[in-house]
Amino acid sequence: MSKRIFISATNTDIGKTYTSKLLIAAFSRLGLRVGVYKPIETGVTALPVDGSTLFETARQYNPSLEVLDIHDIVTLQFPLPASPFVANEGKPIDLSSFDAALHKIEALCDILIIEGAGGLFVPIDDQHMMIDLPRYFNAVTFLISHCNLGCINDTLLSLHALDTHKLPYLWGLNCKDNDHGFETTSLPYYQHRFQNFYRINRDIDAIAKALLDTIS
Repeated sequence: MSKRIFISATNTDIGKTYTSKLLIAAFSRLGLRVGVYKPIETGVTALPVDGSTLFETARQYNPSLEVLDIHDIVTLQFPLPASPFVANEGKPIDLSSFDAALHKIEALCDILIIEGAGGLFVPIDDQHMMIDLPRYFNAVTFLISHCNLGCINDTLLSLHALDTHKLPYLWGLNCKDNDHGFETTSLPYYQHRFQNFYRINRDIDAIAKALLDTIS
């Protein structure tokens, strides 16, 4: 089994795919063959946009993935842009349905980036939330938070959830160019509350190395 990292965020459109792409490059610089997997993607009309982006990026660094197709990378695809529970009309989803694709991808990589959908408490079905996937996959979670006003609350809630579920994790902030107020409205609290924290744009290579240390 390859090393597994589960990418999650405090909400949707926070930067999971963006960060996953940076991690693909960072792990590749460390000499690792990187694989990608997105078990569920909603809002799919033709091809899964996020899954296709991950697949295309990973293939640039790991050509052995060329033997796969997008259906190996994204197992469940639903047209409605909603939680998997809603997009799948509340029907149960057997998590073991992910196993075959997972094993197929892992035969071609040293480390596997698994991207979730939305935040940690997005419902998959009546029995499972997105936060259940890191344990099922035996993966270390990397949580991404934003830098808009309200990020402190969102970050602390998600960190509390990971702590409560006793899941191993690291986390970082995905600050964008238009997050001008962060330095005055939110950064002082982060500096007070946390001895160290990652800024994804600045620290991606350090994040990659820390994730490897956490896994091993």
